[in-house]
Amino acid sequence: MIRPVLRMGDPRLLARARPVEMFDTPELHALVEDMRDTMAHLDGAGLAAPQIGVDLRVVIFGVHRNPRYPDAGEVPDTVLVNPRLSPLGLAMEEGWEGCLSVPGMRGLVARYRRLRYDGVDAAGQPIDRTVEGFHARVVQHECDHLDGILYPMRVRDLANFGFADVLFPGQPTLDE
Repeated sequence: MIRPVLRMGDPRLLARARPVEMFDTPELHALVEDMRDTMAHLDGAGLAAPQIGVDLRVVIFGVHRNPRYPDAGEVPDTVLVNPRLSPLGLAMEEGWEGCLSVPGMRGLVARYRRLRYDGVDAAGQPIDRTVEGFHARVVQHECDHLDGILYPMRVRDLANFGFADVLFPGQPTLDE
């Protein structure tokens, strides 16, 4: 089922999400399915449960030859529950981000270039990956939602934040 996505200004987006305590349940699988439907409907690269009003530490992401991300490498379809991120080094990389909760806007955000993330999938099976570049950016963006952080809070210079159609005239929209 496609769910409405909360937009910036909704206080639920600023709360820290609760850990998932029970795995492989019909409720958790239904949540993940709704998140997938919603993300696909909006052509997003990722979605966090708080964005659809669910106060749980669940994110999904994945990018495959998306015309909205022509320069991005592929990111495997992933359901990540109770994630933990560990930067690998101090190297940061700036990149333009958008978000389904901040429609039509873009901002230049510095993120760790390389990181390790771990957690479990919806069935409770462990996930442990070391990633870099766009994959690392997507994971960091989605996991920020679990801590009540929206990407505009990470924009260092507001001269690098604005409406996508003004910043990048003629280019397709790049929400999350």
